[in-house]
Amino acid sequence: MNLELDQEKPIFIQISECIEDGILTGGFPEGTQIPSITEFSVNYKINPATALKGINLLVDEGIIFKKRGVGMFVSEGAVNKLREKRQNQFYDNYIGTLIEEAKRLGISSDEIIAMIERGFIQ
Repeated sequence: MNLELDQEKPIFIQISECIEDGILTGGFPEGTQIPSITEFSVNYKINPATALKGINLLVDEGIIFKKRGVGMFVSEGAVNKLREKRQNQFYDNYIGTLIEEAKRLGISSDEIIAMIERGFIQ
């Protein structure tokens, strides 16, 4: 897992998204253990409380679960939950904005679809 911290987002969000990416790409399959809070804090030179905050976001969403005294594990169904979450975020962040701008410019849905298809071909 490679994480390059940036100033754009809080570190705990970046930790959470890094773990999400690992789950979505198969780096952390469902049922397997993720790195410990200590590993995150040592590897990325961050406060353990910051790493814990990022991991707890995923615990609260049911993406990972804690086994007391053992560690953190990826929940069954985590991939589907994350795909749905990310698809909703994609719609909110990109598609909604695209549609609003298209309406302002008088671009039809058929024209938008053609533009998107053209982008996939290139």
